[in-house]
Amino acid sequence: MKKILALFLAFSVSLQIFGFSVYASDSGEETAETQELTEEGAAQAFTAEELAEGSAAETPSEEVQDSLGITAPSAILMEASTGTVVLEKNPHEQLPPASVTKIMTLLLIFDALSQGKIRLEDTITTSAYAASMGGSQVFLEEGETQNVETMIKCIAVASANDASVAMAEHIAGTESLFVDMMNERAKELGMNDTHFVNCCGLDTDGHLTSAYDIALMSRELITKYPQIHTYSTIWMENITHTTKRGTEEFGLTNTNKLIRQYPYATGLKTGSTSLAKYCVSATAEKDGIELIAVVMAAPDPAGRFADATALLNYGYAKCSLYQDLEEQPLVTVPVRGGVQEEVLGEYDGTFSYLSTTGEDLTAVEKKWYAVPELTAPVEEGQEIGKLTYTLGGQEIGSISILAGSAVEKAGYGHYLGKAFQYLLL
Repeated sequence: MKKILALFLAFSVSLQIFGFSVYASDSGEETAETQELTEEGAAQAFTAEELAEGSAAETPSEEVQDSLGITAPSAILMEASTGTVVLEKNPHEQLPPASVTKIMTLLLIFDALSQGKIRLEDTITTSAYAASMGGSQVFLEEGETQNVETMIKCIAVASANDASVAMAEHIAGTESLFVDMMNERAKELGMNDTHFVNCCGLDTDGHLTSAYDIALMSRELITKYPQIHTYSTIWMENITHTTKRGTEEFGLTNTNKLIRQYPYATGLKTGSTSLAKYCVSATAEKDGIELIAVVMAAPDPAGRFADATALLNYGYAKCSLYQDLEEQPLVTVPVRGGVQEEVLGEYDGTFSYLSTTGEDLTAVEKKWYAVPELTAPVEEGQEIGKLTYTLGGQEIGSISILAGSAVEKAGYGHYLGKAFQYLLL
């Protein structure tokens, strides 16, 4: 009996060689139907077109409530985990950002740390050019050395232009090349209103961004590198200058007064110049909800903090957050004509949903969908299903289920090998 089975398998291989397949259609296309996988594992039909569709996000209001009394000409309130815009006022108006620019500088510093290009303990030497920066500074001298972590504190706490340029030169070689990196990173984040000319935010023709774009880069920094809050929440700290004159202490004081004034404040960056007026990207966290309030061109320093506080208070009064942190069930999909008989799915991240209407988020329901089978070859990362979330009968979002590994198409050798395995059993 085993020999007969082995001969049948070998015959099947021969059919494949001559263009016939007992495992897959000649077109190689996936079937049009997919499976709905419930928590109990039952399957129901689900079309591939529906699988490809995403849920449309509800458009947030474009008007800041009059009762908030926002004095700045441009502002935005964004929830960090979902990127949901809660309120906005002229969010895409291009304006000079002053030292709020340094959010992108810090983002690239943390990118370099994450990639292993630099370490917190690395020594940074201040160039004559970096030492010549005006505006807010920590008075680094030419040839003075500090480690990366101290430079981060100087930038995040004291908004130091000299430290920003020194770090830019260390990472990219020159400030100009670093600015190219800033603009490239901005492009990746979809910051379409932005063009950087320098790394510190000094007034320069063409150095512009928007409240929306600042919220985007702020979100990237705090969600990808939450350790930034270790530095952005420092109120006062000393650094040590060691120069030809000897050693002396220098005090850093946070330019973001919300760190002391607002109980949930976690950062992030202030900025002010004669052209930019008074700007801030204020981050805060309360009850697991992280908000970003960006204010641009406020008429006075107190006004920017008042506007940011009003936005944050409004957000915490209106917002509730659903986050699915549960361990999800395994999803496997059979594969036709492959060197493996099935592929295991991987979830593409975790799901969060922000409500501003007081919905009962305990009523969120989940459903799993997957294609009934795949035809080899299967690419790693190929979408094989999705996990959808509904509330009150309406889909509020989904996350994709991706193939966790590639599956190559089986050839003559694979089937011949299987035939010999049966013979040896």
